[in-house]
Amino acid sequence: MAQMFYAQDCNLEYLMGKKIAIVGYGSQGHAHALNLRDSGCDVVVALYEGSKSWKKAEAAGLTVMTTAEAAKIADMMMILINDEKQAAMYHKDIEPYLRPGMILAFAHGFNIHFGCIKPPKDIDVVMIAPKGPGHTVRSQYLEGKGVPDLVAVYQDASGKAQDYALAYAAGIGGARAGILKTTFREETETDLFGEQCVLCGGVTALMKAGFDTLVEAGYQPENAYFECIHEMKLIVDLIFAHGFAGMRYSISNTAEYGDYEIGQRLITEETKKEMKKVLTEIQDGTFARNWLLENQSGCVHFLAKRRIEAGSQLEEVGKDLRGKMSWGTKVEEL
Repeated sequence: MAQMFYAQDCNLEYLMGKKIAIVGYGSQGHAHALNLRDSGCDVVVALYEGSKSWKKAEAAGLTVMTTAEAAKIADMMMILINDEKQAAMYHKDIEPYLRPGMILAFAHGFNIHFGCIKPPKDIDVVMIAPKGPGHTVRSQYLEGKGVPDLVAVYQDASGKAQDYALAYAAGIGGARAGILKTTFREETETDLFGEQCVLCGGVTALMKAGFDTLVEAGYQPENAYFECIHEMKLIVDLIFAHGFAGMRYSISNTAEYGDYEIGQRLITEETKKEMKKVLTEIQDGTFARNWLLENQSGCVHFLAKRRIEAGSQLEEVGKDLRGKMSWGTKVEEL
C-alpha cells in the first residue's frame, strides 16, 4: 500500500536556518522559489551568467547568483533545469563545492537513476516532484491549496533526508494536497512511460490518427479538429475531477456505449505488447542512452521532428480555430 503524508507529518522547521538554492527559474523553478520564500525559507536562485531569467527572478524580489556561487554557500540545492543539461552543469558548477551534510534535491530522478550524476556518499540526495506544471504549483499555493507531490530518498547520510524532503514538499504547498512516498527508480521509469505511452506520445498519436482518418474520408478539417482534438480537454477534465465512472456518467449513453465497444478494438493486446517493449527500453536504459546521444549530436532528429509536426495540417487548423475563439490562447502566450 502506498505511503502518504500530509501537513501533520511535515515539519518546516527542518529547513529553517538553511539556505536553499533553486537551480533554474523556469516553470518549476519560479514556483519552488516563490513558494518556499513565502513559507519563510531562505531562498536564492542559481542561474548561469547571462540567463534571461535573471531579471525576472530579481523583479520577484529574489536573490540571484551563479550556480557555482550558490553551491559555495547553500545547504540545499534543488536542480530544476532540463534533464539533458543537468549532468554537465552539476560536474562544472556544483560538484566541486559540495560539502558533507549538504542536501542535493531533484524533481525528477532521471540523472540519478541512470547514473549521469553520482553524488558523494556524505550528502543527502532526495526528490520532491510536484505532479503538476509549475504555474499550477504557484497558483494553487496562492489559493491556499496545493499540488500533490512525490518524495523519495536516494541517500540518507544525515539520517534526516526524508524529514528534509517532507519539509520541502510542505514549503511548496504539496502537503496540503498529499505527498506520496516513492523511489528514484519508480518515479523515473513510470514518469517516462506515462509521457511516452499515454500522456504525450499516446494521446497525440491517437488524436492525430483520428483527425487524419476523418479528413482523408472527406470531412471538413475543422470538424475533425473539434471532434478528435478540441474536445479531449473536456473529457480529461471530467476524468480528472470524477474518474472514469464520473466521466461516463456525464456523457451521453451513446458515447458511453461506444466507449465500451470500440476502445478495446483500438488499444489491443498488440498495443500492450508494444507498451511493454517501451517499458523495457526505459528500464534497460535504451531510451536514456538514445536521448543523451541525441543531445550530443545537436538534437538534429529531435528538432527536425519538432519542425515537421509543427507544420502539420492539424496544427494549422487548430491555430486558426483557436484564434477565432474568444477564450483561445495564442501560441506566443505559451
